[in-house]
Amino acid sequence: MSIERIVLAVAGSFVLISAILAYTVSEWWLLFTGFVGLNLLQSAFTGFCPLATILKKLGKEPGAAF
Repeated sequence: MSIERIVLAVAGSFVLISAILAYTVSEWWLLFTGFVGLNLLQSAFTGFCPLATILKKLGKEPGAAF
């Protein structure tokens, strides 16, 4: 699995989990959802993604996501 696909899978999982937690536990979990969304948005414009940097250092190979 390439870095891009891992980043998309992790981001999607975080959004779904935090939305479920916001519905069941506390609305404060929506702040985490917003944080993930902002991080995705800034990475689209800057090309910097902390998770992608970590995965690259761990030896994962980049690839075309789409």
